[in-house]
Amino acid sequence: MQATLCFIGGGNMAKSLIGGLIASGYPKANILATDPTLSQRNHLTETFGIACYEDNNQAIQQADIVILAVKPQILQAVCKSIQDSIQKSTPLILSVAAGIRSKDINRWLGGNQAIVRTMPNTPALIQSGATGLYANPQVSQEQKNQAEHIMRAAGLTIWVNEESQLDVVTALSGSGPAYYFLFMEAMEQTAQEMGLDAKTAHLLTMQTAFGAAKMVMESNLNCSELRQNVTSPNGTTEQAINTFEAEGLRDIIQKAMLAAQNRAVELANELGDDV
Repeated sequence: MQATLCFIGGGNMAKSLIGGLIASGYPKANILATDPTLSQRNHLTETFGIACYEDNNQAIQQADIVILAVKPQILQAVCKSIQDSIQKSTPLILSVAAGIRSKDINRWLGGNQAIVRTMPNTPALIQSGATGLYANPQVSQEQKNQAEHIMRAAGLTIWVNEESQLDVVTALSGSGPAYYFLFMEAMEQTAQEMGLDAKTAHLLTMQTAFGAAKMVMESNLNCSELRQNVTSPNGTTEQAINTFEAEGLRDIIQKAMLAAQNRAVELANELGDDV
């Protein structure tokens, strides 16, 4: 039988996962959700045909897996409010709250809990995400399989062996979409300054980014090889690449990702402190 899932929080990430699960054939009767806002509960019920509750504890009593999908800033309070129910039913805990370490979630829930911490990114909202997962020692192989099945509803899933590696995942895929948006934004703006109208610049930028990503995904060649293949000697692309290299683009990317990783560590430390 399919496990019964309970989503604590009915925001965008929860809706993305619920929609993906149902689209893949997961039974609606085995998906529950909670949210403090009546309009949000009604929306979830009308959109997905699932049961929704205002009371987290009432829903948890029926669940095999509890997905914590609330904002990181309120996760501590939510965990402490459901601690008794979690201790009684001991479901698998799946957290999609960014930056909160599993040891802190475990402590707030009263200890000895099987917890899978995940780091999804915003393309998960269109089932094209990339999610890093880490399981604490209490998680069984069957529970890992269940967690992976849930997160695959939002896109690609990758397990890491050390929880600290999720900070690297945050710097790479978690924050990564914004890096590409910035690069595309700069390309669009420059193309307009060079004479293209805004619509043409936008369409060409989007299709170029999509095509490049698709080539990487479908090719047996790595990014470096693909770049070299389209960089003809003394051609236009070579001139652009040489400019990027001369201006230190690689160093800029490295510094940016290290800054994101360091901030992820800082946030985990800040949010993990009891107040």
